[in-house]
Amino acid sequence: MNVPAITTRFVSANGLDFELEESGHGDHLALCLHGFPESSFAWRHQLPLLAELGYRAWAPNLRGYGRSSRPAEVEAYRVERLVEDTAALIDLASPSRTILIGHDWGGGVGWMTALTRARPLDGLVIMNAPHPLRFVEQLFRWPQLRRSWYVFAFQIPWLPERLLARADARPVADAFLDMAVDRSRFPPDVLDVYRHQARLPGALTAMVNYYRANRHILQTPRDALARPIDIPTLIVWGEEDSALGIELLDELEPLVEDLTVRRLPGVSHWVQQEAPEQVNAVLASWLRRFDPRPAYSA
Repeated sequence: MNVPAITTRFVSANGLDFELEESGHGDHLALCLHGFPESSFAWRHQLPLLAELGYRAWAPNLRGYGRSSRPAEVEAYRVERLVEDTAALIDLASPSRTILIGHDWGGGVGWMTALTRARPLDGLVIMNAPHPLRFVEQLFRWPQLRRSWYVFAFQIPWLPERLLARADARPVADAFLDMAVDRSRFPPDVLDVYRHQARLPGALTAMVNYYRANRHILQTPRDALARPIDIPTLIVWGEEDSALGIELLDELEPLVEDLTVRRLPGVSHWVQQEAPEQVNAVLASWLRRFDPRPAYSA
């Protein structure tokens, strides 16, 4: 079987240039948003699957990452700007159907895009990223407070990126290895992609600025974060996530009207990279509700 190719191109949206990985074609869009300290490369296992399922699959490097535009101001990385980027990319694709898929920070942007109804979505897929209300509620409670120590450390000016840059960005590679359950999924050639990205001029500052720019979310009125999401939503969660506690999945039903949760035991925070076979099977099965296709086999 021929695996759909992944190609790289640049697009302009919301006044910025985005480096974009693309697979498939047509007017059904699957927009995949990566997390920290990842890139569009994090979706290398999912893009061909989505293409096989009939989607034009896009995985942009978010602002500040890779060769996408890198605004200098901290405030440029507020979640409102990230939602605007997402909306502009959807507008650019002009799809008849949109599935938004996000992991980690990309999942946070996915939640906020759905909460604010920035654009009509047909489906939302979240991978190891907490609903904003649940995260705000748990952030200052033990043990999530202990797990989120880095969120507070990243508020310090210039020092976090200086430390992450040491030894040719070795700490970036260590972030994957230290959290992974199956380290074999992160061989040196994979880690070198992320280390190279982190060494690009200004990249680490931009990446850390995501945390610096979004402290205001803690002051967001709870009513705004509790607005029910009526979009069909799939959550895929690696249970061995050392950064985000499994309790963040509690009491989501009042917040998401059409919710499917798939917990993957023995899988870390890097769920779609560490367990692509399981994630792809879950994703393919869930997407068949929109367009029934033959069962996907890894």
